[in-house]
Amino acid sequence: MNSILHLILITLLPFLELRASIPYGVLYTELHWSVVFLICVIVNIILGILIFLFLEWIIKIITMIKPIEKIWNKYVERVQTKMHKATEKYGEWAVAVFIGIPLPGSGVYSGALASYLIGLDFKKFLAANIIGVLIAGVIVTIISVTGAEAFSIFLKMM
Repeated sequence: MNSILHLILITLLPFLELRASIPYGVLYTELHWSVVFLICVIVNIILGILIFLFLEWIIKIITMIKPIEKIWNKYVERVQTKMHKATEKYGEWAVAVFIGIPLPGSGVYSGALASYLIGLDFKKFLAANIIGVLIAGVIVTIISVTGAEAFSIFLKMM
């Protein structure tokens, strides 16, 4: 049960998400990789939904502070400019790819924020979130499992 709790907590952390929890689960727990994948993907999908649903409320609270509001407005303008062209052309697929690329700065936190800023409706975000998290989950799981297997070959040789 501790392992599952650790997976959930790591998945909930910004900048880490399942990009850290899947390798942790595969390499440092007794759980099978498929269980690790399911737990991390489900938690990450739910996290994206919650962020998207509560983002407006969070932003209203944060932007009550005037200096933060100015920074926020500049940030919104920059993100809308960058993401708008891609989402106009590719729709929610652009958000799905953004969420699915397992690199720092991408993921459901930034994907939900970008979706909110460009005005993507909930249904489109939901599809992009699920597809993106599945893409990231598969990529990270394959890397973690094959990396763990490759590493175990060296351990057996010793």
